[in-house]
Amino acid sequence: MENEILTEENYNEIVKARRDKLKTLCENGKDPFEKVRYDFNAYSQDVTQNFQDYDGKTVKLAGRILSKRVMGKASFAHLLDGKGKIQLYVRVDELGAESYDEFKKCDIGDIFGAEGEVFMTHKGEVSVKVKSMELLSKSLLPLPEKFHGLKDNDLRYRQRYVDLIVNPEVKEVFVNRGKIISAVRRTLDERGFTEVETPILNTIAGGASARPFITHHNTLDLDMYMRIAPELYLKRLIVGGFDRVYEIGRMFRNEGMDVKHNPEFTMMELYQSFADYTDMMDITESVFSAAAAAVGKSGVINYQGTDINLSAPWERLTMIQAVKKYTGLDFDTLDNDTAAAAAKKIGVQIDPKKSAWGHVLYETFDQLVESKLIQPVFITDYPVEVSPLAKRIPSDPRLTYRFEFFIYAREMGNAYSELNDPIDQKERFNAQMALKASGDEEAQQNDDDFVTALEYGMPPTGGLGIGIDRMIMLLCDCASIRDVILFPTMKPRV
Repeated sequence: MENEILTEENYNEIVKARRDKLKTLCENGKDPFEKVRYDFNAYSQDVTQNFQDYDGKTVKLAGRILSKRVMGKASFAHLLDGKGKIQLYVRVDELGAESYDEFKKCDIGDIFGAEGEVFMTHKGEVSVKVKSMELLSKSLLPLPEKFHGLKDNDLRYRQRYVDLIVNPEVKEVFVNRGKIISAVRRTLDERGFTEVETPILNTIAGGASARPFITHHNTLDLDMYMRIAPELYLKRLIVGGFDRVYEIGRMFRNEGMDVKHNPEFTMMELYQSFADYTDMMDITESVFSAAAAAVGKSGVINYQGTDINLSAPWERLTMIQAVKKYTGLDFDTLDNDTAAAAAKKIGVQIDPKKSAWGHVLYETFDQLVESKLIQPVFITDYPVEVSPLAKRIPSDPRLTYRFEFFIYAREMGNAYSELNDPIDQKERFNAQMALKASGDEEAQQNDDDFVTALEYGMPPTGGLGIGIDRMIMLLCDCASIRDVILFPTMKPRV
């Protein structure tokens, strides 16, 4: 039987035929689901990339049949394993009539162990001349037809297991994801950072401005929050005497979903005592350089058809400079009474509850400037109103030692010279609570224990957070965050 041509009309017929084959196998005492292991000794990639070492040798492979072409007493098939695929050459005089007949009846997607001799066909394809085969698991559902594959993105994300089988480039993204995260860890470890773990369940949703997920602890009869950031715990560790700490883990924010946002995502946060936000810029450039190198890239990369130059040093602009550069509006010449009117005049939408100078500066940047930031750039000196955890700039207390960095018009990370004044911190928490009382669901909550920690004394500290998923999107040339999360959040099908 040749490869199945799958259509909506014959789907049920194909599924029934596969279940009938399973029934026959079981009746003949050959239930494939009874198999518990298979001792293979090579991967397809090992053999195909090192043919000179394997030529003429016997190997044992294990994997899924992706295609099959039966030609009388000889057949060809392709076996997909954990590292790639390889051609199998199956002959009745090598395998025996009974086993060859069983192979001819197998379905695309069935999982086999195969032992045979490595050779190269006259067309130059590295192959294995099979001497024995063993059915290890039966596929009861057909894979998508090979020429069309699994193209429906919604179905790809829901059935990632099928996506990984039929779209091999997808697996490569997640292999590279692992390499990138390992490179981030290696870079930080080499700089003397200690990796730690902090709670995911919190009684206070703090460390970022975001709407949290709420859950309930039955034993304590207490509502709790899924963490939106690990920041306040990590800074407690700096107070406790850790010099440099970082955490890579899942965060949860109860917000919208689009190509840049998934409700659960991976973030790296680090804190270094006796450092400031300029040190965090150097770390950011180093981390991205190492991550790019881990997947074979450096310097100028191409993302979605646009060349991006990752070479250090990256451009550095204050938020006031960036707004002036891209809109012409100079906030240095504006005050609390004139900023909102000037911004509205160039098309900025202003929330009446957030009409102070700092909020207006931020909204002008967010609405009119961010979309223009294609090449890597650090935007520094954020308004205090939107930076409740960053240290003020003494020469201009309206602003803080904070930066976000942008690539391809996307915010990729956030950093501060951390606020370590407990009195100022308490006042800023109070200001955030006032915003929350007025209806701002993303305003931060008061954390008295964190203020207490600061009262014991926290050294000058630099902090940095990087969105790992967006980094992987950039370095793997993926258009959507769902392409770099194995099982993204999906609305259930009705």
